[in-house]
Amino acid sequence: MPDALRVDVPAQSAKAAQNRSEMIDPVIRAIGRRLPNGDALVIGCNVDETAEISHVVGEALALGLLPALCLCLLAGAWLSLRARRRVDEVNQRVQRIIAGNLRERLPHRNVRLAVIVNGMLDEMEAMIHALSGVGNDIAHDLRTPLTRARLALERGRTNAGTLEQLQQVMDKAIAGIDQSLTIITALLRLAEIENSRRSAAFGVVALHETLREICDVYEPIAEDKQIKLSVHVADQLEVRGDRDLMFEAIANLVDNAIKFTPAGGNVEIDLARADKHTVVRVNDTGPGIGQQETEAVLRRFYRPDKNRNTPGVSLGLNLVSAIVKLHGFRLMIHPGPGGQVEIVCPDGD
Repeated sequence: MPDALRVDVPAQSAKAAQNRSEMIDPVIRAIGRRLPNGDALVIGCNVDETAEISHVVGEALALGLLPALCLCLLAGAWLSLRARRRVDEVNQRVQRIIAGNLRERLPHRNVRLAVIVNGMLDEMEAMIHALSGVGNDIAHDLRTPLTRARLALERGRTNAGTLEQLQQVMDKAIAGIDQSLTIITALLRLAEIENSRRSAAFGVVALHETLREICDVYEPIAEDKQIKLSVHVADQLEVRGDRDLMFEAIANLVDNAIKFTPAGGNVEIDLARADKHTVVRVNDTGPGIGQQETEAVLRRFYRPDKNRNTPGVSLGLNLVSAIVKLHGFRLMIHPGPGGQVEIVCPDGD
């Protein structure tokens, strides 16, 4: 019976003396109960091995803690250096963009945020390049009619001898001023459309009815130029958008087709379905648009050399492009003799 073991109490630790010579008495975990006859029943097990295992595990943890700590510090330093290097690279590129290098882009390495920022920079670069020449173009296109109006007024003041001559001079000056106002009105219209404030008024647009209305409006103009204007509607098709803007966009295409088609030619307006798309197509028998000009004609105030003397403000296709972009549609210009322009309207979700 171990000396330190008490009976009729919960399990406890004690040293058990053995009948063999050992340096250290083993430590046991035991519990004792007094029997009715006065004897004591003791049940226990040796816990020296458990203590030894705990000691070994403790030493192993103590010895492994220092290398693990060093490894964590090295990994943290490497990750910190890598992150700092990326931040420095992004900072340098941003500084170059701020300095005016609009072609610079952020390193993305499949990072979604960087891809989105690069897309935004692409759009900003395109807009800035488009705006960089607008001021000169506006000044050039406004200077011509204003100069004509000024010269007409000067000549009228000097040479007009009768009221009729003075009225002719005034008519020429008013025509020049009207042309300038037309340019300014078209630019304001473009700004309104590009601000996307009209999208809240979107509704169902019956394209078959819109095309017939446009045909009725431009048929007398086509007849004056001896041009046959026709409309072909395959079915009653509808899209979601702003009816007035869609009317304006298609009317601009028809107006351009009639303007550049020689006498005796044809202008056709088609409405059809193709591969889950509604397509509005305007065909004419005019000279068409060259391959190298399919993108240039969408710029503001762009006018090919062969059309320099054609009246207009050179904003029609740019206006059409802005309306199509606002609606989420696509404008397709097919090069070659005979103009063909399409507005492709994908089906909504």
